[in-house]
Amino acid sequence: MTSSFPISNDNEVASMKQKEFFEIETVRLDDENSAIVILDQTKLPAVCTEAVLKTQEEIFDAIYRLCVRGAPAIGITAGMAYYLAAKELVSADPQITPEKLTESLAKSKTYLAASRPTAVNLFWALDRMERVYLANRQKNNDEILALLRAECEEIKEEDIRVCRAIGEYGLTLVNDGDGVLTHCNAGRLAAASYGTATAPIYLAHERGYRLHVFADETRPLLQGARLTAYELHHAGIDVTLICDNMSAAVMKQGLVQVVFVGCDRVAANGDTANKIGTSVVACVAKQYGVPVYICAPTATIDMQCSTGEDIPIEQRNPSEVTELWYEKRMAPLDIKVYNPAFDVTDHTLIAGIITEYGIARPPFTESLPRIFEKKAAAVQGDEE
Repeated sequence: MTSSFPISNDNEVASMKQKEFFEIETVRLDDENSAIVILDQTKLPAVCTEAVLKTQEEIFDAIYRLCVRGAPAIGITAGMAYYLAAKELVSADPQITPEKLTESLAKSKTYLAASRPTAVNLFWALDRMERVYLANRQKNNDEILALLRAECEEIKEEDIRVCRAIGEYGLTLVNDGDGVLTHCNAGRLAAASYGTATAPIYLAHERGYRLHVFADETRPLLQGARLTAYELHHAGIDVTLICDNMSAAVMKQGLVQVVFVGCDRVAANGDTANKIGTSVVACVAKQYGVPVYICAPTATIDMQCSTGEDIPIEQRNPSEVTELWYEKRMAPLDIKVYNPAFDVTDHTLIAGIITEYGIARPPFTESLPRIFEKKAAAVQGDEE
């Protein structure tokens, strides 16, 4: 633990200054101590504290237990974890052969990939780090480590650029005075800076828009209550917390003009996996004519995944439903519990997918490939 900001009243959000909160990074590499330092999101909002992760087991546990969470932040953490795995292997055996290092890193990659099965950024980041390693494995160990460190840091810097670009495109979809509803946490706590679904909200706030945000609680892990409401409140943004089953009420009253949510994976046809309950929000929004936009970096779009039926859905511990947030257990002993972490929102309920290269609209089987064509052209231009 490197810092702590306890609250003075159990019924209040941590009373740190806004500046202090926004100076804390969600994920950062402490290379001097061979560690990843994360803002432990399981402790929010009661205590704002950082956790130091030094072993692969600690990193796996932090991802699995949602100490670090959100597709972009998980990807950033995975990239740093791969680098630290290589650094640890070389430190333990400076004469390690390329064959042994390759084999050991492959095992570490497989191990880390098992921490969360749905978030495609986890696999994307690990694959990206592995490609850098494999392309340079005949170089000396110092050169390899320098390249891996640079790549994991670039993943983080790239996330900041990507989220801001998503915010710029999303900003074109709102007007001053609009009501915005979001589900789960796809904010700066889920990324390196702006977040995905909150990026348009933060940019609107910077430019003087008077948006009003409705944040769903997002049961059973309450990321909307604990995290989204928390960070938007600290940013000085007008935010109201609602229970998940209140979305229809606020939409029926005309209080919501647009829905922005993040995601953990988008299939090639536009089906989207996001925190459980997102599909309910989308169905309600369809009923009341409110457009739903998915804020998704291209790294979260899996063009090898045909439809939502192909997205693996993580099943979590029943205790999250029956007792985690209660002083006393709130369900009968031995009751059966169904606790998927995500659901899949059908592409027919989605008005658009906002990426860093533009907004894809239905039919997504045509618009998403065009987004990747723009990405390929941009990458080629950067290389030239």
